[in-house]
Amino acid sequence: MTKKSIETQENANTQEHIQDLQQRAKELVGGELSFFESEEMPQKLREQFWERVVSYEEAEWTTPFDLLVRGGMELPDPEELDDTQLVPKLWEVIRGLAMLRMFLYSTNHLSDRELYEELWHEVLREEGPTMPIDEDSAWHIDLVGSGSEEDVELYLRYYADDQTRQDWAKDFPDDAMPGHETPPYDRDRHLPARDQAEWLHPRHAS
Repeated sequence: MTKKSIETQENANTQEHIQDLQQRAKELVGGELSFFESEEMPQKLREQFWERVVSYEEAEWTTPFDLLVRGGMELPDPEELDDTQLVPKLWEVIRGLAMLRMFLYSTNHLSDRELYEELWHEVLREEGPTMPIDEDSAWHIDLVGSGSEEDVELYLRYYADDQTRQDWAKDFPDDAMPGHETPPYDRDRHLPARDQAEWLHPRHAS
């Protein structure tokens, strides 16, 4: 068999797999699925896309809290921890999330206790699909990213640069612009990041 014949067969097999994935996705959602797919998209990329769609629809829904506990981590109530216990526990949680390819942003306005409380009561309790973990996956958790008025105010006060603040004031002239302040804590530059070598090889939290 010539090289061209092999490539033709491989393309046919990939296309058949894509069609099977599309059919499986339709069955999972109980109807038609509509996505924009560029005609220039390589078949392998299209295949990966539909594999992700099926994985998402088939995935078990759980919380980061449960995933960390399953990995063997203890997550005590913040009220059970004094400050000397809470700080190492907080960083254990942060590293555990990074192992799951979940990364925190915009935490410098919160004390260690406030951040642990926010994680324990809110962030870690949010349900989502348990997707395959690999080097290309990442879940970004922005502590001022909800879009609420409070988070927008915190973002503009502590995290937005001058140009962003100017653009915001121009686009939303009726919004009160808070004065810029340096965040009271210096944590974000020490947080795990998705491209750091230490966190590029996913593994179970422990």
